[in-house]
Amino acid sequence: MRIVTRSRGGPAAARDPELFEEFYRRHVDVITRFVARRCQDPHTVADLTAEVFLAVIDSGHTYRPDRGAERAWLFGVARNVVSSEHRRLARQRALDSRIAGRRLLEPDDIARLEDKLTAEREGRRLLAAMAELPESERQVLELVAVDQLSAAEAARALGISQVAARVRLHRARGRLRALAAAEDSTVSVPPVTYARSQA
Repeated sequence: MRIVTRSRGGPAAARDPELFEEFYRRHVDVITRFVARRCQDPHTVADLTAEVFLAVIDSGHTYRPDRGAERAWLFGVARNVVSSEHRRLARQRALDSRIAGRRLLEPDDIARLEDKLTAEREGRRLLAAMAELPESERQVLELVAVDQLSAAEAARALGISQVAARVRLHRARGRLRALAAAEDSTVSVPPVTYARSQA
C-alpha cells in the first residue's frame, strides 16, 4: 500500500524503503526547522521529527492529492505531532521514555542539529515579535513567510479556507508593523508571496 500517491511535484513516498528514504530526505530539513522553532531541546526536536515521519507511515492513506500538494499535507501532520506533544508535555515531563529507541537521527545528526538550533536563535527577535500575534495569525504567517508554503498550502495545512488564510496573513503583517513601530524596533516584517494555487 502506498503512503502517498504520486504528485505533480515528483516521486512520492511509499511503503517501499527506497521511496520512503527519498521522501524523507526531500522533506526532513524543512520539517526539522519547523519543529526546532517550537522546541529548544535538540533531543526533543530529533524525537518529534522522527515521529512526524512515523506518522506519515501510519496515516499516509489519509492523503488526497486532489486536495493539495504532499508538502502541505506533511506540514499538517507535523503541526498535529507538535501540538499533541505539547498537550502530553503539560501532563508529564517524560519525553525521552515515551519514544526511546525510535529516533531516526544519529548522534552526529543531533550534533549538527545543535548547530542549527544555535543559528535559529539569531532569528529569535523576529519570532519574539511574532509570538505577540494571535495564534491563528501567527500560524499562517510562519507557514508562508518562514516555511515558504503558498497561502493555499498553508490553508490546507491548517484546515482553513484560502480566503481565511489571506485575511490572517494581512492582519498578521499589519500587527507586526505596529509592534515594530511601537518599540522603535528594526524588526523587519517578513515578505509574503501569494503564490497561485494549482487547480
